[in-house]
Amino acid sequence: MRIQDLGVIDEATLELHPGFTVVTGETGAGKTMVVTGLHLLSGGRGEASRVRSGKSKAVVEGRFEGLTGSPAAVVAQGAGADPEEDGSLIALRSVSTDGRSRAHLGGRSVPVGVLGELAEQLIAVHGQNDQLRLLRSTEQRAVLDRFAGEQVQDALAAYQRVRDQWIQVSTELADRTARAKELARESEVLRLGVEEITAAAPQPGEDTELVEQARRLADADQLREAATGASYAVSGSPDGDPEAPGALGLLGEAQRRLAGADDPRLRELEPRLTEAAVLLTDIGAELTAYLDGLDADPAALERVLARQAELKALTRKYAADVDGVLAWAREAEDKLAGMDTSEEALAELAHRRAELAQELAAIATGLSARRAEAADALAKAVTDELGGLAMGQSSLLLTVRPQPAQPGDPLALEVGGQLLHAGSGGVDEVEVLLVAHDGAQPMPIHKGASGGELSRVMLAIEVVLAHSDPVPTLVFDEVDAGVGGRAAVEIGRRLARLARSHQVVVVTHLAQVAAFADRHLVVDKGMRGGVTRSDVRTLDEPERVVELARMLAGMESTETGRAHAEELLNLAENEKHDWDLTGKPRPARRKRA
Repeated sequence: MRIQDLGVIDEATLELHPGFTVVTGETGAGKTMVVTGLHLLSGGRGEASRVRSGKSKAVVEGRFEGLTGSPAAVVAQGAGADPEEDGSLIALRSVSTDGRSRAHLGGRSVPVGVLGELAEQLIAVHGQNDQLRLLRSTEQRAVLDRFAGEQVQDALAAYQRVRDQWIQVSTELADRTARAKELARESEVLRLGVEEITAAAPQPGEDTELVEQARRLADADQLREAATGASYAVSGSPDGDPEAPGALGLLGEAQRRLAGADDPRLRELEPRLTEAAVLLTDIGAELTAYLDGLDADPAALERVLARQAELKALTRKYAADVDGVLAWAREAEDKLAGMDTSEEALAELAHRRAELAQELAAIATGLSARRAEAADALAKAVTDELGGLAMGQSSLLLTVRPQPAQPGDPLALEVGGQLLHAGSGGVDEVEVLLVAHDGAQPMPIHKGASGGELSRVMLAIEVVLAHSDPVPTLVFDEVDAGVGGRAAVEIGRRLARLARSHQVVVVTHLAQVAAFADRHLVVDKGMRGGVTRSDVRTLDEPERVVELARMLAGMESTETGRAHAEELLNLAENEKHDWDLTGKPRPARRKRA
């Protein structure tokens, strides 16, 4: 990961170990900017205040490896991202001082939300805010469901599917019942309208056709005079008056004269006159047919005008033209089909709601049983982990109990004779309780655990969940706050073991935790050119001893401090060496004076 102009960090490149990477540094050096960079790459909110003073924008760039065939690769492919030749994927996020934020994935500009979708498959960031979330009942239920895996997830998906149907039918029944009178009045208006239109039986485009018919009937005398004159001009007088031969007679005379001429050029014109005669004959026939069909009957005009008035009454009420009236009738019929407010329709809906409620209650009961079974297993597993985190006398309990419905709750569901609140996550309330020592009363975790104990409970839960968590990279931001001594060593052990199955990145102030890391990064702050700058370095073994001595008690300059740091590193290495006897390659032991 490369960070540029983010907070106090000018520019830094972090090479994270596939196993356990630790980030340390003095207070205020900018350790949290590493986590902030990961948040930005994960599609988190970009704040202009994070941009380094005097710079126009902050940039975070990260390379993700090993994505082939993973859900993250599907997200990247859907966004059109192009992987590198080695199959890795480069993500980039920039935040400018004016608040604008840009995201790129695989060389392509993408919405910030795409980075969020990608990160959901790759990174889980845990900080002290996550401990606060753990205090909420909904988050505790989510932790339990995450641990339970498919047996709860499948039941929860079925519950949510049936619940959606139950809510839809219940809402429709309540709406129809409450609006029964209003719907009855509306349906009556629609029914009368459909009946009126059906009785009139308008045809598509009929109003336009009637306008043409009315115009012809009203102007019949003028139209007959025009058509008759044109017919005389074309065909001649109907009584054969030689003084009015018409165009056809004149053409016949022209044909005879040309046919009798001796000049071939004149005879060549005769076929063209024949063509003209054919055309005029057709026109004459059409004029005759028009005159025969021209109706001057006043009764016919009255019938057309009456039909126009009938259709106009419809267009005044329902639409601008007849086609619109027909469309209104179709829509009204569709509405009437869905506005059945009869007792039979309401009874059918009520019956369907009862069926869905019964089905939903059965699924909720099964879901609760699966959660209760998983709660016992999770509590035992976390309690075992607490034993290794200097909380050997403490134990964890998870209670799964029904959540009663409040009076007037629209989502009240009868389950096992009780009215329970059917929330989106089920009918259960899940609470994490801590038993501080044998014989102590179980207390809600926010009351029974100190800040340091809450950190250890959170870590214990993460260790237990790690093996069922598909996210390959876990980031912990000072979750060891308030912890020290033997408990700190145990936290380091747990994180190192977690790093055997996950990539683990930890920001810490505890030397006992840092000693177990596979790679140690330190954030240094200094003054260069009158400006405070921080960078990130990878420590070699001698530098690591100095840093651990500083973290122990600010004793980096003393032999005693360094000897203590050496001893801590040897302890951590020897433990990791012993774990590798289970199958991982045995590294060479450190040789120290």
